[in-house]
Amino acid sequence: MPRSKKFRRARLIVLVLVVLLVAAVGGGGYWAVSAVRASFPDVDGSVSVAGMSAPVDVKRDANGIPQLYADTPEDLFRAQGYVQAQDRFWEMDVRRHITSGRLSEMFGSGQVENDTFLRTMGWRQVAQQEYDTQLSADTKKYLKAYADGVNAWLGQHPGGQSASLEYTLLGTVNSGYKPEPWDPVDSVAWLKAMAWNLSGNMQEEIDRSLLSQDFTQDQIAQLYPDYPYDRNGTIVKTGKVGKDGNYVPADGSTAPAGTAAATAQGRAATESLFTDISGKMAGLPQLLGPQGQGIGSNSWVVSGDHTTTGKPMLANDPHLGPGLPSVWYQMGLHCRTVSAKCAYDTSGFTFAGMPGVVIGHNQKISWGFTNLGADVQDLYLEKITGPDSYLVDGQQVKFQTRKETIKVAGGADRTITVRTTNRGPLISDQSSEEQTVGKYAPAGNSAPDRAQGYGVALQWTALIPGKTMDAVFMLDRATNWTEFRAAAADFAVPAQNLIYADTAGNIGYQAPGMIPQRTKGDGTYPAPGWDSSYGWQKDFVPFNSLPYSFNPKSGYIVTANQAVVDPSYQYLLTKDWEYGTRAKQITDLIEGKLKNGGKISLDDMQSMQLDNTNVMAQTLVPLLLKVNITDPYVREAQDLLKSWNYRQDADSAAAAYYNGVWRQLLALAFGQKFPADLRAKGDCLLVRQKSSTLPDGAVGADTRPVTECGTRDAHFAQPDGGDRWTEVVRQQLANPKSPWWDYVDSNHVQQHGLNNLLAEALKDARQDLTAQMGKDIKTWNWGRLHSLTLKEQTLGTDDSSIASGLVHQLLNRGPYQLSGGSAAVNASGWNAAAGYDVDWIPSMRMVVDLSDFNASRWITVGGASGHAFHANYNDQTSLWAGGNLLPWAWSADAVEKATKHKLVLSAQ
Repeated sequence: MPRSKKFRRARLIVLVLVVLLVAAVGGGGYWAVSAVRASFPDVDGSVSVAGMSAPVDVKRDANGIPQLYADTPEDLFRAQGYVQAQDRFWEMDVRRHITSGRLSEMFGSGQVENDTFLRTMGWRQVAQQEYDTQLSADTKKYLKAYADGVNAWLGQHPGGQSASLEYTLLGTVNSGYKPEPWDPVDSVAWLKAMAWNLSGNMQEEIDRSLLSQDFTQDQIAQLYPDYPYDRNGTIVKTGKVGKDGNYVPADGSTAPAGTAAATAQGRAATESLFTDISGKMAGLPQLLGPQGQGIGSNSWVVSGDHTTTGKPMLANDPHLGPGLPSVWYQMGLHCRTVSAKCAYDTSGFTFAGMPGVVIGHNQKISWGFTNLGADVQDLYLEKITGPDSYLVDGQQVKFQTRKETIKVAGGADRTITVRTTNRGPLISDQSSEEQTVGKYAPAGNSAPDRAQGYGVALQWTALIPGKTMDAVFMLDRATNWTEFRAAAADFAVPAQNLIYADTAGNIGYQAPGMIPQRTKGDGTYPAPGWDSSYGWQKDFVPFNSLPYSFNPKSGYIVTANQAVVDPSYQYLLTKDWEYGTRAKQITDLIEGKLKNGGKISLDDMQSMQLDNTNVMAQTLVPLLLKVNITDPYVREAQDLLKSWNYRQDADSAAAAYYNGVWRQLLALAFGQKFPADLRAKGDCLLVRQKSSTLPDGAVGADTRPVTECGTRDAHFAQPDGGDRWTEVVRQQLANPKSPWWDYVDSNHVQQHGLNNLLAEALKDARQDLTAQMGKDIKTWNWGRLHSLTLKEQTLGTDDSSIASGLVHQLLNRGPYQLSGGSAAVNASGWNAAAGYDVDWIPSMRMVVDLSDFNASRWITVGGASGHAFHANYNDQTSLWAGGNLLPWAWSADAVEKATKHKLVLSAQ
């Protein structure tokens, strides 16, 4: 829809306003400084907060990280709501509009497609069902207290006035907008955003289906090779599920009496609980990163038998999409006297808008997360027989339909109709990519006539009300392995690998989550919706049957998105594991330290997080050096690899060239052959296309050259060069005459063979890096290519927001030249199909010392504050980029010593 003249004029006002503000701030202009600082929170003194039963102390260190001290849990979470609103209310407000599908109410017509997707998916409705029917009374009480704290702050800043610079910007184009009071369900709904970004293999199902346009299923299988169990191993040695349904570890684990089987949670049938979804996956605001793409993480725990302190040490660094404000919010939540009535004494990382601590430690235990990667999303091809019906077992079945009205700031309301099948919403109605899936996905010989293509429906565990919010509070107050597992039993979505350590010296691992049991099929391709024998059983994999490990004989546990168990495990968790490169490297680093009786220190744990080794290069570089390059211009670059140590340091010219070669290799061997649906926008190829007819109208076989450009968002483009592609290339290297090594060279001539392709990749990379960094290879370095720009997320994109590119440039930070790479432990990911820019990162890092919590360390990207130009808006990023961690004060004395500001939230 074209912008109105009024809207364009408002955007100019915004530009002028921001330019003047920033220019004045830089020059010390009084008005601009006052306008910007007016939104900064009060961090000293005292303020009355409605509902407080007693004063709460808010102690902030130099980085603005708050530690809260209260006498009751209600006061504690009420204070958490108040303090997070101080720092991040704009972000919280935008997030709740995302999860409820109401962005258009803030930003106008540019967000209607996103709202259509999210409204029909029904995240908010499912969150409401969770709150109404699933969560415990205590959890509801704490959510209500948190909401009261947010609203106490909002009452002091009515309508968002003096709340943040962004509200000033919004007011120039949507002056009628006023923030609503915070609701407890606003907090619960954020769990759905987490689940979406950390869920299953939906993207892999889509990609396999789109590849079916041009490739056989055998060829596609080569692009999704089997997991290398023998080389990269599994998280736990695969145990067995006994006749009683309980998992029995096979890794030498021990379990104290009463902990072998935590109580499984009963879960209702899936059919009646699904709500609706429609729209485009890539259109979602990516506050956690592109859905399912590169969302990994590292965590490991080492027992005291192998550490310098004699107590366990735990490390965690979740990999998420970068942006400002920081995804994470660091804080401590402390009952002044820990007791049964006030059991919280915890510190770590959480999300703005959600009470509790998600990852961190309390006075007894520490825990971390990595994505388990369980397949919890299935697509179904649906034979649509009319506007109101679809086919199941030869019979027409009526869609469930409903209408949704989307309110649009500055425009007319939009009404959408959502159609839902008995398995889930029909997501192909308004998604061009899903329509293509329905057109090309393999359907088998018994499928009904495809006609113009099938519809595509989605079944997903996150659309079933669960108890994950209960689990967060239970983790925060757990004091031992039994209580930790009880909390994990309620952690429904997203399914995560949970690692554990305690001050008594125990370490452990638990796989939780709602994981479906399929009646037929394995979830790798869309299933035939017209056949009722495909689907999910009523019950999910029982929690007691899920893998765990407690004090394994090895003395350490590593989780980095590798396979949890091997195929001998009774239940299918997924067919799409990450391929274990990072996990194997971490394991090798640990074992290297333990060789000959060595011990691991906290410094060792931190240095392991920064390991930049490119494992695939150890296999590929010797082959590249064997290629006979006669052109001295190319050979000069090839020679960079001769003495390379395989480390991807930011200042490494060899790392830059190797990754350039890797990118060209993937493009030549795979990207050239892929359909436009998978290639990045702007990736244009000259291809030979069959003419439709000869002059007399007969079908012809002649061809003509045409330019075909990719259509996919760069975040989702393939081949992305991640861990799966290292395994694809590794396996194909065994066959130098593989058809995958056929390619078209820069002169548009067909070539064959691995050696020729490697020579072409070496040449093309030399040209590419010369174009980007100059002819003098002495000036090359990996960081110049591999840079991170932290982009302001909450104002949207330049095409669909209240802000223009200039405004974003003023609010963004960077670029930062980074070490690392996609399959390295220091996982600063980049998409080889789109370029070298960093698009997912270790969003935070922590190392926890169970012998002395005050010795622990942490850091996040960005900072504590969500206020642009605040000192704590981006004060941690340079430290993070350099591999540094901040001291993590824990005890009351240590927190007091680190305190720079103290605010008392007093009772009215």
